[in-house]
Amino acid sequence: MASKNEALFEKIKKCIDNFFDLNGYSPSVRDISVVIGTPKSTVQRYLDQMRKTGVIKTGKRGIETEHIAKTERAVISVPVLGLIPCGPLTEEEEYVDSYIKLPQSFLGSGEFFILTARGESMIEAGIDDGDLVVVKKQNHARSGDIIVALADGKNTLKRYFPEPESKRIRLHPENSEMEDFYVTELYIQGVATKIIKDL
Repeated sequence: MASKNEALFEKIKKCIDNFFDLNGYSPSVRDISVVIGTPKSTVQRYLDQMRKTGVIKTGKRGIETEHIAKTERAVISVPVLGLIPCGPLTEEEEYVDSYIKLPQSFLGSGEFFILTARGESMIEAGIDDGDLVVVKKQNHARSGDIIVALADGKNTLKRYFPEPESKRIRLHPENSEMEDFYVTELYIQGVATKIIKDL
């Protein structure tokens, strides 16, 4: 029985750590229940035991393991750009509204900035007006990526489809009421990687 308990303890702990690494925040009891296929009441009972033995703690933002505690200390200050310059983001500090601290595990490797989405052109990709879009700064993208780009003198957030045979690039709004548009050239400023929403 003890070994069975230990196995479930380890399974729950691993679930918590993996969930945090993927989402940047700790799972709820329901999240754990769904992932490991165990009733919520059973998960809650085991979590209570894990707290008593010191395997987990209750932190400011929910369940906290040793892994999460260490990861939370490894945070990055990401600039929030309130005004998008019409050009390469080489002097972005001039446009920084504020900074948001995010865990390194949430971002991954690379350099990032955050934009506030405006309008409804990307709503079918889950990007609504007012959402914060985390963008990895880079000047290249794969077909199908959602990019921030300078095109025809304006900055835009669209899905990217190069069409080399036609010597053009298709920019696709994720809104069925809007049409694609085409440009012959653009400057890629970054690729959208995450969305941060208010609940």
